[in-house]
Amino acid sequence: MTKPVLSLQLFSMRGLGDLGTQLEKAASAGFGAVEPLEGHLRDADSLQARLVENGLAAPSAHVGLEALRSERQRFVEACQQCGIGQLFVPHPAPSVARETQAAWQRMGHELGALSEQMKADGIVLGYHNKTAGFERTIGGRYGFELMFEAARGSPLAWQADIAWLARAQPNAIEWIRRYAGVLVSVHVKDQAPDDTDPEEDGWANVGSGVLLWPSLWRAAATSGVRLFVVEHDNPRRPFEFAARSYAYLSRFLT
Repeated sequence: MTKPVLSLQLFSMRGLGDLGTQLEKAASAGFGAVEPLEGHLRDADSLQARLVENGLAAPSAHVGLEALRSERQRFVEACQQCGIGQLFVPHPAPSVARETQAAWQRMGHELGALSEQMKADGIVLGYHNKTAGFERTIGGRYGFELMFEAARGSPLAWQADIAWLARAQPNAIEWIRRYAGVLVSVHVKDQAPDDTDPEEDGWANVGSGVLLWPSLWRAAATSGVRLFVVEHDNPRRPFEFAARSYAYLSRFLT
């Protein structure tokens, strides 16, 4: 069995300054891998050099759907240069400005077609969720279901942001198991107890919040996930968040 990889989403480190400083601090916190953003991929030479300087890998990255539509080849080349094998499109996307059955199906068809093209370039393309698609049904079906149904037969993958999923659905583990066939990565973050840390938008260092990460991690791992990406959307102390979260999660790597 392949050993799990614990990575750090660089969105969590944006408050620390330039890319070099963010990567230095990520490595100091214990991480051996990071997940860059669209802006980092636009300067692939700098990203590659800074990764090498800090002894870090970048197995995955995030890029917006609009950018991928208009500049797909640019991002393919950046991923190939930096060793990025998985590229995720985060929600929200313009295709689903309104949650209708047709909108979710259109996005499924488009992402499915893009995933076919990216596969030919050696890159796994996936969708990264927020709460949209899980909060209400459309004719008795969730938007997320409609999207992956429309993409059926394509190599479109899923990076589950488990904390956003848990905010919308009390049965996050059931969704993880149900979609194990397309699940390749998860975002690991934690939700603060109600009415605490409003400055941090209700998020917490992983292991100090209300999500039961031992069981969530186990569900993801048994579903085949090997890439676990740690994130906090608005940490007051980014390095402390990274270091404490790594210390807590490292027990799951053995």
